[in-house]
Amino acid sequence: MNYDEQLLQLIKNALAEDIGDGDHSTLSSIDGNAKSRAVLKIKEDGILAGVAVAKKIFSYMQPDIVFTQYKNDGDVMKAGEIAFTVEAKVHTILQCERLVLNCMQRMSGIATLTHQYVEQLKGFKTKLLDTRKTTPNFRLLEKEAVRIGGGVNHRFGLYDMIMLKDNHVDYSGGIEKAIEKAFAYVQTKELGLKIEVETRSLADVKKVLAIGKVDRILLDNFTPAQITEALQLIDGKYETEASGRIDLSNIQSYAATGVDYISCGAVIHHAVSLDLSLKAEII
Repeated sequence: MNYDEQLLQLIKNALAEDIGDGDHSTLSSIDGNAKSRAVLKIKEDGILAGVAVAKKIFSYMQPDIVFTQYKNDGDVMKAGEIAFTVEAKVHTILQCERLVLNCMQRMSGIATLTHQYVEQLKGFKTKLLDTRKTTPNFRLLEKEAVRIGGGVNHRFGLYDMIMLKDNHVDYSGGIEKAIEKAFAYVQTKELGLKIEVETRSLADVKKVLAIGKVDRILLDNFTPAQITEALQLIDGKYETEASGRIDLSNIQSYAATGVDYISCGAVIHHAVSLDLSLKAEII
């Protein structure tokens, strides 16, 4: 499925989870034909994310909404600003409210933290990657938030890249066997998938260089000095990625080595949701 199809499925499932057999609070107190407007108010500074998703949510419930947008995904936002207004049936507004806020608050928190990491990489060639350390069934929007914040999406799942991690290597009987098996698999299946292999030492790097057959070498839990030494061995023959214990306090020292990518799960799993609210505006 493409992004739009996955988003539609996410919205459908999330609304079903929340509404169940009916939004009885709204059904019991609001006329089904009543229409009004709501305003998305920004209550915390950061990077805005999820406006396009909010529009999709409201439109899924009611295609003829009037959605007036004042800020875009990726914009710097300040407390007190308005992101958008939506005119729709009151039932639509109330039933979509929590899903819209959950998505936008979470996405804005991730985009804001990602932006902070990306700012640290200015002037370096290194790009920031996310990981699969995501919330189950919400990966689509968490990774979209990383993209909005200026990061680069790594693989979306187990299906779109071969990534031989430490456990794959150990279960396969060694790094050489893991690579040989993976390379043969890709050739036989004609999948066209890239192969990345995790290395845990300079000795591992030398083994990978001896066998080849990969596209990227992951340098896991290396110090900046060790990465510099590894990059000298690799000599530009393969893409390189650093991971493990890298945060805002030390990311520049890793980028200074010249590594191609730094992957950081913290941009998602350490992100804190930002404060937004959807308030009724009586018309």
